[in-house]
Amino acid sequence: MTMHDLHGRPVIIGGGIAGLMTALRFASEPVVLISKTSLRQEASSVLAQGGVAASLGSDDSPDLHLADTLAAGDGLCDEKAVRRVVEAAPQAIEHLARLGVAFDRASDGTLLLGLEAAHSRRRIVHAGGDATGRELVRALADAVWRTPSITVLERVEVRRLIVEDGEIAGVLAVGNGDAMTLLTGRVVLATGGIGGLFDHTTNPLGSFGQGLALAARAGAELAYLEFVQFHPTALDGPRRQMPLISEAVRGEGAVLVDERGRRFLADTPGGELAPRDVVARGVWRELCAGHRVFLDARRCLGPRLAQRFPAIASLCREAGIDPAVDPIPVRPAAHYHMGGVAVDAEGRSSLRGLWACGEVARTGLHGANRLASNSLIEAVVCAASVAASVGASPTANRRLKPAIVPPRPDPSRIRPIVSHALGIERDGQMLREAAKAMSPIVAGRDAASDPALVALMITIAALLREESRGSHFRIDFPRRDARSRSLRMTMDETLEAAAILSDTIPTATLLDRRA
Repeated sequence: MTMHDLHGRPVIIGGGIAGLMTALRFASEPVVLISKTSLRQEASSVLAQGGVAASLGSDDSPDLHLADTLAAGDGLCDEKAVRRVVEAAPQAIEHLARLGVAFDRASDGTLLLGLEAAHSRRRIVHAGGDATGRELVRALADAVWRTPSITVLERVEVRRLIVEDGEIAGVLAVGNGDAMTLLTGRVVLATGGIGGLFDHTTNPLGSFGQGLALAARAGAELAYLEFVQFHPTALDGPRRQMPLISEAVRGEGAVLVDERGRRFLADTPGGELAPRDVVARGVWRELCAGHRVFLDARRCLGPRLAQRFPAIASLCREAGIDPAVDPIPVRPAAHYHMGGVAVDAEGRSSLRGLWACGEVARTGLHGANRLASNSLIEAVVCAASVAASVGASPTANRRLKPAIVPPRPDPSRIRPIVSHALGIERDGQMLREAAKAMSPIVAGRDAASDPALVALMITIAALLREESRGSHFRIDFPRRDARSRSLRMTMDETLEAAAILSDTIPTATLLDRRA
């Protein structure tokens, strides 16, 4: 193993929008950016179709954006965090444009604004029709390569965070078959989400919560892990990851129908533009009842779909579907994780020297259910405060002890367990069985151990939340509990809870012991 002294430079782990923006926000301070693939490859950010939410319309305001976000979050948003993001969003769009992002504009140069579910106004800024994430990553990656103070390590995977005396002291990584230790007292996690833990997901299969595993094994607190958003309209077919049919298509008037053409959400408040958890459960129940589900854009868009949504039209053609004349088969798929590393307003975790930005962080913006297109703006806005906090934090190198390099993580062994127990509808018995199945895998310390740890922590959090709220729906507790509490936990607390479960202790006892 080689050891590299970074001479105080912070390390950012992740090559998506959160990682790229954080690196750029460091200005002239030297920083190291680590990506496990080449930049622009296999980041969930690249796949984002809809756009970036910002109150730019003449009939819109940050207060309206705030209200829509709070409503979607179902009582668990941090209002101060939401206000910080929505008020900074318009300026963030201007900053992205200065960095070279080519947003879609009208002939007079004004930004085109789309409508998505649970938004009361058109406020979705997009690029390339339905290629917003790809365009953002292109522009930001180009800006990173042009910045001499940013050192990029591609095809390098971080396996562990090194902690000494309760503080970050370095990272243990593997690249090109070689193990290395990077000495640093400041690390930013920007590793994305957890969709790769599920059989049906719109995320790259390599996005299975490795950042959460790094933070948990280092001793950081994680929060609200039970809240996993399922996108209602992934293209139903054999491809993995599953192609996404953006919510913006429904914003243009597309409707959800069964194989007979029945619009089954017609009587649901908001219909196809209800919050994502409502629409996803509606689609899921139709599938469970033996129906097929289709997104029908023939009347509202017809042949215009290819112009407004060229990437989606191309995906449909690859699957043998002409969306101008055929309804598009869809099903829900794991899409976004509202939970994550518990952080404060500046992205600091409970572990000194560790910050988090983007989907891996739990900032309080999304609550129990993310409002569409709020994720990209969160990453862009929060990157600035994270970089400022990291830059203002002193650091000192420490002497490190020899470390063992863990195997490359592989979630394939636990995907069936996660998909069965942690889907759109859950119950206590399935969750208990999943926890018992995953506990020995976590203890085994093989390739499945890190993904199993993340899944176990989500399972315990889902078991402890005995209510239905936002994206978390318990068949055995279908109502919302007005006494809902914040659920934060460390790895040690999770393993203790799993051990107690083996004796089938009531959940109330687990909550009492944690208190």
